[in-house]
Amino acid sequence: MTFSMKVLGFLTAAMFMTTGMAIAGPEKDPLKARVPADKRSAAKKDKSPLYKKAKDAPAEIVAEGKALYEGKGTCINCHGKAGDGQGPAGAVLTPGPRDFTNCKFHKKRKDGELMWVIKNGSPGTGMVPLVPATISEEDAWKIIAYERSFCKK
Repeated sequence: MTFSMKVLGFLTAAMFMTTGMAIAGPEKDPLKARVPADKRSAAKKDKSPLYKKAKDAPAEIVAEGKALYEGKGTCINCHGKAGDGQGPAGAVLTPGPRDFTNCKFHKKRKDGELMWVIKNGSPGTGMVPLVPATISEEDAWKIIAYERSFCKK
């Protein structure tokens, strides 16, 4: 993680602490959909142009996703290096960030739902839209492939 990413994480955490927001614990409902009901059907149909399913993505795509997750995607700040939702900025979010090590979550959510959240943010959470402001849609698909790799079952 670069110095600027660490600073961003700590500044975000400091901002939430000084505004009186509670320190988050583990995500309370890891299976809850974060895509609004009226958008969910279309989101579930969205498919990557890079692979058939993220869990089966080629190793080079997963490696690129890891670099993006830990780099310009800034995912590591909230979701943590281990993908468990325990990043420095995530520690102050309510609800807490998704725990990508939870295999039940991965079985429940489609790749297109994850893309929708990366593109649109997640209402009622600290997740902000990243496409196209921070990363490209192609980058987001690579990150999704990496996020899926956190489930070891």
